[in-house]
Amino acid sequence: MTETSPAPERRGTANGTRVAARLDRLPPSRWHRKVTLLVGIGAFFDLYEIFLGGVLAAVLAEQWGLGPTAKSAVIAAGFLGMFVGANVLSVLADRLGRRRMFLVNLGGYAGFSLAAAAAPDLGWLLALRFLAGLGLGAELVLVDTYLAEFLPRAVRGRYLAHAYTLGFVGVPVAALLGARLVAGHPVLGVDGWRWLLVVGALGAAFIQLMRRQLPESPRWLSVHGRGAEADRIVTDIERRVVAETGNSLPSVPDTTDVPERRVPLGAMFRGEQRRRTVMWWIFQVLQTVGYYGFGSLAPVVLTAKGYTVTDSLLYAALSYCGYPLGSALSVPLIDRIERRTLIVAAALGIAGCGLAFGFATATWAIVTFGVLLTVCSNVFSNAFHVYQTEIFPTGLRSSAIGIAYSLSRLTSVVLPFVALGVLTDLGAPAVFAGSAALMVLLCLDVVLLGPRSTGRSLERI
Repeated sequence: MTETSPAPERRGTANGTRVAARLDRLPPSRWHRKVTLLVGIGAFFDLYEIFLGGVLAAVLAEQWGLGPTAKSAVIAAGFLGMFVGANVLSVLADRLGRRRMFLVNLGGYAGFSLAAAAAPDLGWLLALRFLAGLGLGAELVLVDTYLAEFLPRAVRGRYLAHAYTLGFVGVPVAALLGARLVAGHPVLGVDGWRWLLVVGALGAAFIQLMRRQLPESPRWLSVHGRGAEADRIVTDIERRVVAETGNSLPSVPDTTDVPERRVPLGAMFRGEQRRRTVMWWIFQVLQTVGYYGFGSLAPVVLTAKGYTVTDSLLYAALSYCGYPLGSALSVPLIDRIERRTLIVAAALGIAGCGLAFGFATATWAIVTFGVLLTVCSNVFSNAFHVYQTEIFPTGLRSSAIGIAYSLSRLTSVVLPFVALGVLTDLGAPAVFAGSAALMVLLCLDVVLLGPRSTGRSLERI
C-alpha cells in the first residue's frame, strides 16, 4: 500500500512518533539536498572562523610584535566566545526552536566580525573576536541537530557528511586567502588580515538571509505540543517529494518507538542518559586537542620550525586541503560502518599522523603528513557529528550536544596557552606526542561507554 500524504482524519493530530516515521520513510529528494546545502554552507563560515585564529596569530605576531601569551589570546578569544554561545544558544534552541537560533547566531557573528576588521589594537580585536565567537557558538550544534531531525534515517549520516564537506572547504580557503592577502600589499589601503574578517562577515550575513526560508523542525514542534504545525510542515515536504519524483510515497510504517516528549535539562544526568552524557563530555574535551589543536596551531608550529609566515600559511593551507577530502571520503563510509568503529579508527589515524607531522623536518614530509592528518580528522569529525545527534532525545538534543560542545570550546581556550608553552620549551614533537596519548584515551572512552547507533531511528536509539 502507498500514500502521497497523510489521511485527512490524521491531520492536526500528529504525535512525535508518527511525524518521525513519516520523515524517516521519505526517499531522498531535491528538497533534502537543498536543505543540506543551505545548512552546510553555514558550517563553512563557522569552520572558516575557527581556523582563522591560527592565521591571525601568525600574521599579527609579526605585524604587531605579539609574544607567546598575546598569540595564544588571539586564538583563544573566539573559542571563549564559542564556549559561552554554545551553552546559551543551544539551550535556547531546545526552548525557542532550531530555526530561530539559526537566524540569531550567524547574524550576531557577521556583525561583530565586521567590527573586528576595524579593530585599532589588540584589546579591541580580542573583545570583538569574543563577541563574534558568541554568535557562532551553537552553529555546528544546530547544523547537526537540524539536519538529523529532517533527514531520513537511511541517509542521515551520508547527507550530514555532505554538509560538512561543504563546510570544510572553508578551512583551506581561510589559509590560502591568508597566504595571498598577507603576502601582498594592503588592498585599498587596508591590511590583508582585515579583509579576511570582512569576507567571513559578509558571507555569513548572506547565508543568514537565505536561511530565513527554512522551516522549523517538526520533531521539535511535536515535542512542544505543536502537532498541527508539525503536521503541516511534513505534509508540505511530502507534497514536494511527490511532485519531484512523480511517485506515491511508501506507507507510514507502524512503529513501537516511544513518543518523545519535552524533558527537563536535568534528565541528562538520569538513567541511561547519564552514561551517554559523561561519555560525551569526556569525548569533547579530548577530541579538541587532537582535532582543533592541529588546525588552529599549525601556522604557529610551522613558524617555530623556522619557516617564514608566508611559507607557513602556504604549507598549512596545503595541509588543510585534507579537510574537505577527508569529509568527502567519509560519505561512502559513514552509513556502512558502525559510527563507534569509524570514530576509533580515524582517531588512531590522527594520533599516528600527528606524531609523524611533529617529528617531520623536510617540507614534503610536513605537507604529506599534514594532509593525511586532516583527511583522518574529517572522517573522524563527520562520524562524531552524526553520532552525537543520535545518542540524545529530541527534547534534549540541542542542549546536551551544545553543553558538551561548549566543553570543547573551553578546552580550546586553554589549549593555546599550554601547547605554545610546550612548543617553546620542548618543541613540536612533544606537542603531538601529548595529543596522540589523549586520542588513545578518547578511543577507550567511546568503546567502553558509547552505544551503537548506525541505521536506527532517532527515537529507537
